[in-house]
Amino acid sequence: MKSSMTRNASRVGVQGLRAGTRILVEKSLIIAGALMLMILCSSPLRAQDWDEHHAFLPAAVRGLSTVPSNGDVNPYGVAFVPFQFPSGGAANPGDILVSNFNDSQNLQGTGTTIIRVPANAPPTLFFQGQAPLGLTTAPNVLQKGFVLVGNFPSSDGTCGNAQSGSILVINSGGQLVSSITNPSFINGPWDSALFDRGNTAKLFVANGLSGTISRLNLAVSAGGVSVVSATQIASGYTFQCDPVTFVDAPTGLVYDWQRDVLYVASTADNAVFAVPDAGDTTRDQGRGRVIYEDPIHLHGPLGMVMAPNGHLIVSNNDAINSDPNQPSEIVEFTIEGQFVKQISVDPLQGGAFGLAVAAFGNTAKFAAVDDNTSLLLIWTFPFF
Repeated sequence: MKSSMTRNASRVGVQGLRAGTRILVEKSLIIAGALMLMILCSSPLRAQDWDEHHAFLPAAVRGLSTVPSNGDVNPYGVAFVPFQFPSGGAANPGDILVSNFNDSQNLQGTGTTIIRVPANAPPTLFFQGQAPLGLTTAPNVLQKGFVLVGNFPSSDGTCGNAQSGSILVINSGGQLVSSITNPSFINGPWDSALFDRGNTAKLFVANGLSGTISRLNLAVSAGGVSVVSATQIASGYTFQCDPVTFVDAPTGLVYDWQRDVLYVASTADNAVFAVPDAGDTTRDQGRGRVIYEDPIHLHGPLGMVMAPNGHLIVSNNDAINSDPNQPSEIVEFTIEGQFVKQISVDPLQGGAFGLAVAAFGNTAKFAAVDDNTSLLLIWTFPFF
């Protein structure tokens, strides 16, 4: 999601990341001490455990390069590996997985790798697939031991020559075991959300080439993942190819299973919507209702997660409603549409994208990418 100027800046930023990362990690030890007093958290993540009147976002703590040996850049998707995930493979509980959308030439829709970021060790390669691939901000991890990731490939780095793509199913050893394809329901999988019940799961997919949202009901076993049924549950979101951002379309999805509501961050509409009855509906419900429309703080909402205090957190692509004075912002707001706080992950525009939140042991973690510099930023909150 880079203009030519930003792409050049990204390459300069990528050079020297390994040395810079060491400095960031050392500084993080100091910053982490200060954070001890900032946030109260309990596990599992429940809205009632947090004060809904206070912000969730702190200051950045730890930064790690996501550039693998093949040179892939533009980290997009971020996902935590859950407690129930089997240990001993290429990924383990508590790890963070980061999917890359661009190759070493910075061509969009050509990245083939997923990076594993352990809690207390350097990043390693979890998965490297065969082209054509373009791994998006749609990774999710099933507790049974599989990783699902959106694949939205392009033959030349442009959306105009993009394929409808697929959902890749990767096992705990980092090996591709199957692909889920169906252009009627998977058409440029730009982002996704997962509701995992162990033997079954619901996967919500935001389609960049059609402006629709699909729900895939999945059966999950030790042998693999299969689709039981597929339903288009929402449509009508603006979608368009963009030479800078690849595509502007519905992106970040958050499923609130207690309310049975799917929240949708629609980039080109510059708004966040709520789709009711998302987990069970058998019909298309249109765009749902607008819950957050804020031209001051929204600049093309992208990836989205729900914080432990029940607030929504969204990144911005900076191509829609651009504001150079608010570059690469991550914005926190309530589900009633009240702005809470924002932070920047990069001094240049276009750096914010994938987000993830999880709790492990006695800490809660929030992770976000800066795809200008191919860094993963990790915030850690102790709780008492």
